[in-house]
Amino acid sequence: MVDYHAANNQSSTGGVQTYMEQENDWDRDLLLDPAWEKQQRKTFTAWCNSHLRKAGTQIDNIEEDFRDGLKLMLLLEVISGERLPKPERGKMRVHKINNVNKALDFIASKGVKLVSIGAEEIVDGNAKMTLGMIWTIILRFAIQDISVEETSAKEGLLLWCQRKTAPYKNVNVQNFHISWKDGLAFNALIHRHRPDLIDYDSLRKDDPVTNLNNAFEVAEKHLDIPKMLDAEDIVNTARPDEKAIMTYVSSFYHAFSGAQKAETAANRICKVLAVNQENEQMMEDYEKLASDLLEWIRRTIPWLENRTQEKTVNDMQAKQEDFRDYRCVHKPPKVQEKCQLEISFNTLQTKLRLSSRPAFMPSEGRMVSDINGAWHTLEGAEKGYEEWILSEIRRLERLEHLAEKFHQKAAIHESWTDGKEAMLTQKDYETSTLSEVKALLKKHEAFESDLAAHQDRVEQIAAIAQELNELDYYDSASVNTRCQKICDQWDVLGALTQSRKESLERTEKQLESIDELYLEYAKRAAPFNNWMEGAMEDLQDMFIVHNIEEIQGLITAHEQFKSTLPEANKEREAIQAIQAEVQKIAQSNGIKLSGANPYTTITPESIDNKWEKAMQMVPQRDSALQEELNKQNSNDTLRAKFATQANAVGAYIQAKMEEIGRISIEMNGTLEDQLTSLKDYQDTIISYQPEINTLEGDHQLIQEALIFDNQYTSYTMEHLRVGWEQLLTTIARTINEVENQILTRDAKGISQEQLFEYRASFNHFDKDHSGALQAEEFKACLISLGYDVENDKQKRSGQMVSDDFRALLISTGNSLGDTEFARIMSIVDPNGSGAVTFQAFIDYMSRETTDTDTADQVIASFKILAADKNFITADELRRELPPDQAEYCIARMAPYTGPDAAPGALDYMSFSTALYGESDL
Repeated sequence: MVDYHAANNQSSTGGVQTYMEQENDWDRDLLLDPAWEKQQRKTFTAWCNSHLRKAGTQIDNIEEDFRDGLKLMLLLEVISGERLPKPERGKMRVHKINNVNKALDFIASKGVKLVSIGAEEIVDGNAKMTLGMIWTIILRFAIQDISVEETSAKEGLLLWCQRKTAPYKNVNVQNFHISWKDGLAFNALIHRHRPDLIDYDSLRKDDPVTNLNNAFEVAEKHLDIPKMLDAEDIVNTARPDEKAIMTYVSSFYHAFSGAQKAETAANRICKVLAVNQENEQMMEDYEKLASDLLEWIRRTIPWLENRTQEKTVNDMQAKQEDFRDYRCVHKPPKVQEKCQLEISFNTLQTKLRLSSRPAFMPSEGRMVSDINGAWHTLEGAEKGYEEWILSEIRRLERLEHLAEKFHQKAAIHESWTDGKEAMLTQKDYETSTLSEVKALLKKHEAFESDLAAHQDRVEQIAAIAQELNELDYYDSASVNTRCQKICDQWDVLGALTQSRKESLERTEKQLESIDELYLEYAKRAAPFNNWMEGAMEDLQDMFIVHNIEEIQGLITAHEQFKSTLPEANKEREAIQAIQAEVQKIAQSNGIKLSGANPYTTITPESIDNKWEKAMQMVPQRDSALQEELNKQNSNDTLRAKFATQANAVGAYIQAKMEEIGRISIEMNGTLEDQLTSLKDYQDTIISYQPEINTLEGDHQLIQEALIFDNQYTSYTMEHLRVGWEQLLTTIARTINEVENQILTRDAKGISQEQLFEYRASFNHFDKDHSGALQAEEFKACLISLGYDVENDKQKRSGQMVSDDFRALLISTGNSLGDTEFARIMSIVDPNGSGAVTFQAFIDYMSRETTDTDTADQVIASFKILAADKNFITADELRRELPPDQAEYCIARMAPYTGPDAAPGALDYMSFSTALYGESDL
């Protein structure tokens, strides 16, 4: 048989042909199941009559009544709304064939490929060919236009049925045959759209005939859908005819299409509102986290700025321990919160840009820059507090040492001055012999020498007291009182000394006898005794050193002191020899000594006792110096250990910072691959945390040892902490940037190749690898992507991969003259910094090359829900939208004030424009 319509179908639309070829699975070998043929006859006849009734006619036998082509042409005119060529009214076979061909031509003109169906078969009453032709008409005019989420007609109709019947028990629509046998699916479709017509809960799955008849009767009576199927035929057929079921179900789809349209509009509104609600929640979360972090910083800074001085080293070390607890326990979680806050802020801004919403502006004082500024202030206060604690510990150590030294020297001086006033005020010279007076005079001269020798000690005591006052020693009052008492007593001693000297000199002319040996003894014994007391003071003197050089200096000085001991011993022996000579002369000349040396109270026994005591102190001093030397050697070991680790950590942080900079520029592969690589790289960096913890432990040992300098390294723990925090923050920001690029790509539909092209162009012009383009670099980058900056009208260079973007630029006549470039810069650099980041570059390119939801689309959706009114009511919103989103709209929509306003009317137009920042909400 000649395929009459093959030639006509060559010019038909390709997409429609493909669709019809997929759907037209008619049995070309005429092997139709008899049960199916029966169902199709009834269903197709009912379907045709549902349309022919509109023209005032119907058919009784589908293969007989279409043979002359007249009712076939009438059916096509009714369902298409178009006029066909005038039919031929003759009764001859040729007239019938011509009429049928006119109908088939009309079907072919609609893009339908009629394979093996010719006019002769229809005119001859071929039932299977006639049924096949009617099925083709049903597909084209009743089913083809059904589309749900870009699926084919059959898949779209099936998906529509699945969604509408999903909430109903015992209904699982997977096909157009056995899924409908129990009749529950038909009842569920009706109940979903008209719950007032069906009591679904009263239906039983085991009574399919009743279920089917109930659905058919309700549809015919209330929905104007003719009964096209027979319940018994469906139940008694193992696999009901798919085409009959599809034909009948399509009638339900068209009957409820109005409700479907409203549902689509509601879905669009729900989607837009869901985005808005999610963004608002992220804004609230950001505001709360920012407020909490700023409040913590506000509470912490006064504590770090508190400079209340303590009285003892132990009290200051307790403060130091509190500060260490703050550093190790309280601050790290806040560092994480700060990093998370920046990431949340960037993610929120990206989502707002992707959904064409206005950029988020946090409350005053809660910008990321404000938080960074507050954090910088916190770290400044933290550094100052740590330096103050160390300075205070040094000061208090110095004060305690000076106070001990003061009291030691004061005690020695007070011991020396004890009884001196009584001695200087006695009148013993009035009853003494000449020799005794001369002896008293000589003794007084020796006392003056002793007094002068003690002048240095008094000056030292006063100097120490002055230094304690200058260093704000907490017990300065008692020190000043004691010092003043010593100075006052010293002045009294000076005056009394001068007075006694004058008294003795008045009687000196009467005194001639003097024992030169006693005098020589006294003169030599006094300074030697003073030297021994000074040496004993030095041997008992406390010392504080901070490094090996200082202790070695003390050891050297001690060794020099020991080298003077032989000469000092000779002097002691010489002094003792004088006393021995006195005894020898007295014995030789039979002189009876009256008692002690009249010129001095220093006895040979006291000299020997002090000498022996001094000799015992020398090895004790050796031991103390050696112990301190060992301590300083240990401290130096701690310095070297810390320096080795700190130098390694510092170099690691520096290398990783540089490496991150290179990685962010040189990354290849898909964004997901880049994200995975960056997260692996982040895990590698985080795995280095134990090294930081080890270094913290070494640093704590150094602080506990009161080590304040380290010549082996230029790194401090504070520098390394800051560097480590910057390293973690940098890799987190880089990961966040790739995540935002993925969001941009997925939301805007940008291909991986486009992103690669944008990244390659951006990196090419980012000469300094700073991650941002200056204005001229950005202009050059745009030129490389197809802009012509020399002319006022846009020209294309052909270098850009995106055909969509090229078409957009050509159609809109974009220009990169000075004015146009200034406009683009205001978009990508709203703050006027003069630099364009890669994220801003991607946002601009994606905005230029993709479409997004607009305020006009949302307004159109609301207009559908409002039944074409210029306002909408609260009841309509609650009926069409989910409860939470309906209430969200009602709470934010302003009252409608137009001339056609009704009670309770709401203005959905201003609400829609406010969602996109085009007006105030």
